Amino acid sequence: MNEISLTVDIGRLHLKKPVMGASGTFGFGREYEDFLAVHEIGAIVTKGLTPLPREGNPGVRIAETPAGMLNSIGLENPGVDAFIRDILPKIKKYHVPIIVNISAGTVEDYGEMAQKLDIVGVDALEVNISCPNVKEGGIVFGTDPRSAAAVTSSVKKHTGKTVIVKLSPNVTDISCMARAVEAAGADAVSLINTITGMVIDINKRKPLLGNVTGGLSGPAVKPVALHLVWQTAQSVKIPIIGMGGIMNGEDAVEFLLAGASAVAVGAGNFANPRAVKDVTDGIEKYMRKNNIHNLDEIIGKLEV
Repeated sequence: MNEISLTVDIGRLHLKKPVMGASGTFGFGREYEDFLAVHEIGAIVTKGLTPLPREGNPGVRIAETPAGMLNSIGLENPGVDAFIRDILPKIKKYHVPIIVNISAGTVEDYGEMAQKLDIVGVDALEVNISCPNVKEGGIVFGTDPRSAAAVTSSVKKHTGKTVIVKLSPNVTDISCMARAVEAAGADAVSLINTITGMVIDINKRKPLLGNVTGGLSGPAVKPVALHLVWQTAQSVKIPIIGMGGIMNGEDAVEFLLAGASAVAVGAGNFANPRAVKDVTDGIEKYMRKNNIHNLDEIIGKLEV
């Protein structure tokens, strides 16, 4: 049987497997202990952390859609200090890369969080720029290239870890955003974050979600995500982590062919708590079937 290598490098981050759980859907890794061997996955991407604890949005936070789900959690989390003190020591035992997702309301806060997390046990930062800049009247960092670049630059100045910037699809040109953060020093980008959507309760004539709108994820967004990953791959030289509706190995291979170096499973974890493992197995099965020995023979090999 052919020897198969599933390893891949994302900046200075070495992954033994190219599949991870997307932030916000995989908790801090411990939540999935009963379903899969966490130490065998590509990486743990933590639930999004903020400078201070957050309770999240009021009211209904989750709504099922015909081909996915809407979420309006509101970044509920214990805060970066509690993560470092209480959670990180417990998840380091898995001996897999830990990618910490961070969100903040100012460029300075992003930098301070990066500095706090520049510690042993944290292997990379995923910078969520789909947040409003409170100093600039609420403009979302991820929709303005200059703001996105400023955040990226601040994070890079305060950490020696691999910096991955998570891009929003809710923009006119995602390639422009990708080039901006690459120029500012990002080691990689991940995409896509969720697409803004809503559900209406026709009996109450009110939005179902307490926050009115939410982020759409799941199979419904896959064609959009796949296109944006391919588009971004034509525009930047840094690695891409692709995500958006990945439910099985075949989905993941599509993202790899489009130019992603690794993938993350999001909503799929809720339908199948073993999804990260099953997607990884699916990639390996595809490689064996097609006599492919390593991921370099797939990544970006889409023939157009």
